[in-house]
Amino acid sequence: MWCSGIALRRLQRIGVEVSACRAAGFQRAMSMLPRVYVTRQVPPDGLDILRKSGQVQFEMWDSDDPVPRNELLKRAKGCDGILCVLTEKIDAELLDAAGPNLKVVSTMSVGFDHLSLDELKKRKICVGYTPDVLTDAVAELTVALLLTTSRRLIEATHEAKTGGWGTWRTQWLCGYELANSTVGILGLGRIGVAIAERLKPFKVKKFIYTDVAQRPELADMIQAEYVSFDEVAKQSDFLAVCCALTPETQGICNKNLFTKMKKNSIFINTSRGGVVNQEDLYEALSTGQIAGAGLDVTTPEPLPTNHPLFTLKNCVILPHIASASYTTRNAMSALAANNLLAGLRGEPMPKELKL
Repeated sequence: MWCSGIALRRLQRIGVEVSACRAAGFQRAMSMLPRVYVTRQVPPDGLDILRKSGQVQFEMWDSDDPVPRNELLKRAKGCDGILCVLTEKIDAELLDAAGPNLKVVSTMSVGFDHLSLDELKKRKICVGYTPDVLTDAVAELTVALLLTTSRRLIEATHEAKTGGWGTWRTQWLCGYELANSTVGILGLGRIGVAIAERLKPFKVKKFIYTDVAQRPELADMIQAEYVSFDEVAKQSDFLAVCCALTPETQGICNKNLFTKMKKNSIFINTSRGGVVNQEDLYEALSTGQIAGAGLDVTTPEPLPTNHPLFTLKNCVILPHIASASYTTRNAMSALAANNLLAGLRGEPMPKELKL
């Protein structure tokens, strides 16, 4: 029994030592994996991909609110990859703080105006983004916002809640129909086509578009006619802005556009706030130059609650929710994670932004 006891204790000690060695080996192996910082509590599909890959060690800002800038600069130090969202400015300051190890930036967004592309290109850092997967969600929201604005649904809801709903009146809360209308698209791409496809059943008479480059292959899909910038303004009963924010499109929707539009026209923007001169839009709405506007994006975001646009009944403002469906946000998260992993392996990303 005594010998058996000694043997048992020796076996137990050996077992502990083996476990300790294995744990130490595992920790060493983990420490050699690329380091990644995730700047937000992203949807679970992307996090599951990172965890199960066994290819990275990652740290995350575990909140649905933006990471403070100082914290981001600190946590990025020495990282091989960053998975960010559109609220994080990835500029020279951040890239300097991260240091020379940084190889990949993967943004969970289709827009990339928060990225300093020149700096990323100069440092030979690969960039992933998430187009295509949010097309359906953005198109659906654009149509919903268009109908909400044109049929004055927010005004109607307010009147019903606050006692304004009295007897039936012949012209009270009348709006504008899509049937037999002309819909203009400023910037015809995947989302513009998806919007048009959803509007076709409403008996739209004609689709027109304008862009920096004509897109006949896309226009054919929706039988849209290419027109000049002035003509898309003059002809459109409903004008949907779908262009990316670039130096060329910054503030392109301004007084020059609004003064050419019809007085019964509806202006919709679900692209980027920076493409609109909001002071000019306020003037056009408050003077009756155009009938209404629906915005899912503004400058800045969030738009201050005392902003003049909030005082207008004919302006519907949403808090940038175009891609806010569970399906789409998880798909964006998964694509961002896969872009990151591919970039760290030195392989082509599923969706790489060519710099």
